[in-house]
Amino acid sequence: MGAWSAVISLRHHAISIAAIFLALAVGVVLGSQTLAADMLSGLRSDKSDLRGQVDALAAQNEQLTGRLDAADQFIAGSAGRILGGTLADRSVVVFTTPDADPGDIDGVSKALETAGAAVTGRIALTDSFVDAGEGDRMRSALTNIVPAGAQLRTGAVDQGSMAGDLLGLTLLLDPATNQPRSTGPELALVLETLRGGGFLAYGDTPVRPAQLAVVVTGNGVASDTGQGATIARFTGAVRARAAGTVLAGRAGAAEDTAAIAHVRAQAPLAATVTTVDNVDREIGRVTTALAFTEQLSGGAGRYGTGPTATSLTMVAMPR
Repeated sequence: MGAWSAVISLRHHAISIAAIFLALAVGVVLGSQTLAADMLSGLRSDKSDLRGQVDALAAQNEQLTGRLDAADQFIAGSAGRILGGTLADRSVVVFTTPDADPGDIDGVSKALETAGAAVTGRIALTDSFVDAGEGDRMRSALTNIVPAGAQLRTGAVDQGSMAGDLLGLTLLLDPATNQPRSTGPELALVLETLRGGGFLAYGDTPVRPAQLAVVVTGNGVASDTGQGATIARFTGAVRARAAGTVLAGRAGAAEDTAAIAHVRAQAPLAATVTTVDNVDREIGRVTTALAFTEQLSGGAGRYGTGPTATSLTMVAMPR
């Protein structure tokens, strides 16, 4: 009888333990469901709050974009009064980089013409021009087409500097005499050789020598391929041969290793080349044209909205 009682007691004990674990399991499940419900409720609330913030920011962005568009329209309508005659009797050649936006190129050309300048041609620097892997082939081509009696600067050893120096020498008028430094056939040989090598592209209309040069670039490249440095050195070399040179691009061109950032980070270039980093806006295009008045007086500036810009724009210089 005692043994049987012990067995019953043991079974009762086991059942009690099982009941306890079952209760715990049920409690955990119910508790988890409650916790999950609370978490879902909290997430829904957070999502609702974030959506509200996103909607508010989107509305603010739309409002600011509207203001910028209105400002662009105003500046475009006032460009004639702002720029009229500031570059009268001046000539400009337009260089473009592979990432330059066609709309920016047209906008800059229009601003120059509104200012009274004659655009003597557009020359596109190709992907091969800014490709470091094409450096040896490009330098070889440049060395073989230097006009007789002419000499490149001794410091121009990389592809960007050599190309800028040679094109500046043959395509830009001598600032001291306002006369060409190459003959028509010499200039044609330089341009046609570089176009034949895949380094330049331009239309059928002959490119004529000019006093000034503008380099229109884009928003920079995603990785450091050396393109920004090549464009910066090219621009600096052209400036050394011209009466004035402006490098204009979008905001990204003023960041990291992009072209405008390179120019602004190097004292010799920053002191001679004017840069504009908001050429996708009318104010940047107007500033690009106005910047030549500063270049012609021997000055240089950093304009736009980028982190290294010193001013949004400039006022017209005395004529």
